[in-house]
Amino acid sequence: MSVVVLGSINSDGVVRVPRLPLPGETIRGSDFETYPGGKGANQAVAAARMGAQTSLVGRVGRDGIGAYLIEELRSSGVDVGSIGDDMEATTGLALITVAADGSNTIVTVGGANHRVASEELHAFELLVSSATIVLVQLEIPMEAVTTAVEISSAEGVDVMLDPSPVREIGDDLCGKLAWITPNELEAQALSGVADPKEAARILRDRGARNVVVTLGERGAYHLGPDGEAHVFAPKVDVVDTVGCGDAFNGTLAALLDAGEPVDAALRWACAGGAIAATREGAFPSLPTRAEVGALLDRGYL
Repeated sequence: MSVVVLGSINSDGVVRVPRLPLPGETIRGSDFETYPGGKGANQAVAAARMGAQTSLVGRVGRDGIGAYLIEELRSSGVDVGSIGDDMEATTGLALITVAADGSNTIVTVGGANHRVASEELHAFELLVSSATIVLVQLEIPMEAVTTAVEISSAEGVDVMLDPSPVREIGDDLCGKLAWITPNELEAQALSGVADPKEAARILRDRGARNVVVTLGERGAYHLGPDGEAHVFAPKVDVVDTVGCGDAFNGTLAALLDAGEPVDAALRWACAGGAIAATREGAFPSLPTRAEVGALLDRGYL
């Protein structure tokens, strides 16, 4: 059993502000920090911290930042043997503005992430046959995502797609997904409707086996072959919502890989995302299995 993640690897630059600026407005930030990040890297670390044997496939630049990020991933328990380096592109970058209430805006510069191609897909194909679940996002080229889904489908391996940053997803691709996990805005963009339950129904009708619409502090809504459920999130003091969705997805993948029932896996995922909201940064916010288990033992529901 294992989790294979195909996705982005970034250096996150985080500036903290009292509130998010309006268009054209300049406001004063309080401090600036850099952290390892990228949706692929975050989700791989989240799965590894939940105890899953986790491999990350992606690309960094042949620069000091890339080398640093690989070492951070390795120290977090992620297999980094399938991460390529790029002679021409720099390592990806995310510029993140975090307000005092924990809300954020993110601008990404893809760099080497936008050049994930045949080399990485070959490495991915070698890993998939031993995987229980594959986790992909949309910060790498859509062609690479599509090919990875097709490879996984041919091997009979479940694919979980986090459709972020959101872009059009064809019915053929949607029909090959075991899981799709949009947030509310992404679900609306993909379905054309604002209601999360209706959006989930539309995505199920387009072929996805399980749809999970994440609802922030309200938890998550799941629609699958056996029906629907609203899983609530624990109440926490929000510090920074960066990485919460990645904590959710990585935790969900790890628990499914471990053979946990869907309802239990979703409870763990909501708890993992909630813990991530109480800490700054992406990697530093991702909880361990022991931390999530302790929260669940306290019976937050």
